[in-house]
Amino acid sequence: MIKPIELVIFDCDGVLVDSERIAVRVQVALGAELGWPLSEGEVVERFIGRSHAAIREQVAARLGEDTAALWSQRFEKLHREAVDAELAPVEGLPEALDALTLPTCVASSGSHDKMRHTLGRTGLHERFAGRVFSAGEVPHGKPAPDLFLYAARRMGVDPAACVVVEDSRPGVHAARAAGMRSFGYAGGLTPAERLEGPGTTVFHHMRDLPGLIAELR
Repeated sequence: MIKPIELVIFDCDGVLVDSERIAVRVQVALGAELGWPLSEGEVVERFIGRSHAAIREQVAARLGEDTAALWSQRFEKLHREAVDAELAPVEGLPEALDALTLPTCVASSGSHDKMRHTLGRTGLHERFAGRVFSAGEVPHGKPAPDLFLYAARRMGVDPAACVVVEDSRPGVHAARAAGMRSFGYAGGLTPAERLEGPGTTVFHHMRDLPGLIAELR
C-alpha cells in the first residue's frame, strides 16, 4: 500500500535557489584556468548534485591534490561573489512554498555555511529554520540514500511517506535508493530525460509543484 505524503524534502541548489547556473559558469572558468577544460554539459554531468568533497576528489584524480585544493578555494570565493551579486530564488518557488500545506525540509549536498549564505541572500532561510540538512552530516552523499534517510529520521517521518524535489541525476537516484518518491525539476540545467525513472515525476515549472504533490496524497 502506498503511503500518503507527510513530508516534502527539497534539494537546495537549482530547486530553491537558482545557483546551479552560477556554479556551472564558475566551474567552467576554473577548469580553463587550472588545466581541465570542461564544457557546461560536462560540468552538469560530473559535478551537479554532488558534494564539495566528491567534486574535489574528481579534480584531485585529474590534476593532483594541490590543484584540487586551489580549485576548491577559488570556487568558494568566486561562487560567493557571484551569489552576492545575482542570486535569486528559482522562478515560481516562493509561490509554490506558500501553496504547500505539508511539512518541508531541505537536504542538500552543500554545506551548512553555503546554505546559510544562499538561502539567506534570497530570503528563504527563515522558511526552513531548524530543518536544513547537509551531506556533511552523513557518511555518503548523493547518489547514496544516506542524506534523505537522515532527513526523514530527523523529521520523524517514514521514508515511504516522503517525497523529494530534485534537479539532478544523483539526487533522483538517491531518492529512489531511499525508497522515496520524487519530483525531478527539469526547468534548470539537467535535461528531463536524465531525471526520468521509477517513482519520479518530471516537471518543468515550479508553480506546478503543489498540484502535483496534491495528486499523490
